[in-house]
Amino acid sequence: MSYQLLKGKKGLIFGALNEQSIAWKVAERAVEEGAEIVLTNTPVSIRMGTIDRLAERCHSIVIPADATSVADLELLIDGTMARFGGKFDFILHSIGMSPNVRKGRKYDDLDYDYLAKTLDISAVSFHKVIQVARKKDALNDWGSIVALTYIAAQRTLYGYNDMADAKALLESIARSFGYIYGREKHVRVNTVSQSPTPTTAGNGVLGMGDLMEFAENMSPLGNASAADCADYVLTLFSDLTRKVTMQNLYHDGGFSSMGMSRRAMKTYEKGLRFDDVHQNQYPFGEGEK
Repeated sequence: MSYQLLKGKKGLIFGALNEQSIAWKVAERAVEEGAEIVLTNTPVSIRMGTIDRLAERCHSIVIPADATSVADLELLIDGTMARFGGKFDFILHSIGMSPNVRKGRKYDDLDYDYLAKTLDISAVSFHKVIQVARKKDALNDWGSIVALTYIAAQRTLYGYNDMADAKALLESIARSFGYIYGREKHVRVNTVSQSPTPTTAGNGVLGMGDLMEFAENMSPLGNASAADCADYVLTLFSDLTRKVTMQNLYHDGGFSSMGMSRRAMKTYEKGLRFDDVHQNQYPFGEGEK
């Protein structure tokens, strides 16, 4: 169902790779709600994914850009404004990648060059996007910028690795730029802390399937899907949330407010009933905490 929440609005969407991507769902729903969009991703991701199919479906264009490159971002913002004939109204940052996660490096044995790339791709790119957009005065007054994050920025979740550090930095950037951009142009900047979601990037996280099952059991409403997240993001692009800024907004079925659910406790109790004493003592292998 369309409510035409974004009728007349224009926006730039980072990070759509394939139909699993949250950014893909946001793009589809934004157009359904009346928006015009421009899509962007890295040249490698464009070749690997199916974003051209999304662009055709959304009557959009794809502008290749590396979000860690200020020069690329300047060309991207210029190209987006040329496409729209002027300023636009919203930006979605849905970018995240950790070479340490991909290479299987544990948090207590990180490669620091990889860590620098994790932070640059997954968080500093958000700062660069906003800084370039602001310097070029690309967004209309009362515009909206949203980035996707995860609760591992606040809670320790084994296996999320240095992406947790990146998400914590991302959320801090939203608060800092939210003040500056809000004061100057009434542009709001928020992050959405989404349930674990089986995207291409998410599936690379150690134990993602178990994490999703645990979150599903813990959350009163269950995990929020990529499509659910898209619906929520659209409200933040709309004029219905003009006074919401500098917030980290949980969209996780209630997981972030839970301590222990009955379902999770039952699962935990079953997991303790090992026949093997050694397995009971070291359920995750010796040395693992």
